[in-house]
Amino acid sequence: MARVVTAAETAPAAYAWEIDATGLRVRAGRRLAVNGLDLRLGPGVHGLLGPNGAGKTTLIRALATVLRPESGRLELLGGTPGRGTRLRELRSRIGYLPQEFGYYRRFTVREFVEYLAWLKEVPKARVPDLVQHAIERVGLADRADARMKTLSGGMVRRAGIAQAIVNDPDILLLDEPTAGLDPAQRMQFRELLQQLGTHTCVVVSTHLVEDVAAACTSVVLVDEGRLAFQGTAAELAAAGSATDIGDSPSERGYTALLARHREAR
Repeated sequence: MARVVTAAETAPAAYAWEIDATGLRVRAGRRLAVNGLDLRLGPGVHGLLGPNGAGKTTLIRALATVLRPESGRLELLGGTPGRGTRLRELRSRIGYLPQEFGYYRRFTVREFVEYLAWLKEVPKARVPDLVQHAIERVGLADRADARMKTLSGGMVRRAGIAQAIVNDPDILLLDEPTAGLDPAQRMQFRELLQQLGTHTCVVVSTHLVEDVAAACTSVVLVDEGRLAFQGTAAELAAAGSATDIGDSPSERGYTALLARHREAR
């Protein structure tokens, strides 16, 4: 297994890590999709990589408290998710963008983001300003009053990102956030990630290795539900060689680390 390094050099005084998992096991239906995973993440932008079926979406859903772990330990923001009031309070501090999300087609962008702010129990007095700020940050200010059904796929995705950040979350979980974005929008999104990562624990699940290399402070590679590598983007790029598959140092490092992890099993 490749060398595992911590994702953050410092941690908040209130708790050691925003995300702290040990021996985490989570099922997706009947399949054990996350199998004994250890992971600690603090503030910063953490790219979650892995092949199809590696357990990335299941892990994101568990971190978002959508799925309950079968076993192992999971602490978010210093405590276990639990139920009732504790779970509601925790969810109000998490932002989550799933791969696919539902919305009322007749809602405007502003109404959609306002509705999610209400679900997250954002204080009523702060909603207008936070909604406007979130919409501006994703570049949809000029479409704020357009109905969701009139938006392109990329714009819908940006509206999804807006709802994920409207509550200024302590943990932000994004599952394939750049799907449908054009190259210019992807570059703008990378800048937004870097801004958010200064004070938030951001986890971005993606197949685009270059997005991770450009925007992430650390890389988490999972394979068959297990941790294959955790380190910096520079360490990812340095792990490969000219003989490995890929069009860039980061892609070659990805394929090399994945191969080494499988050989070591």
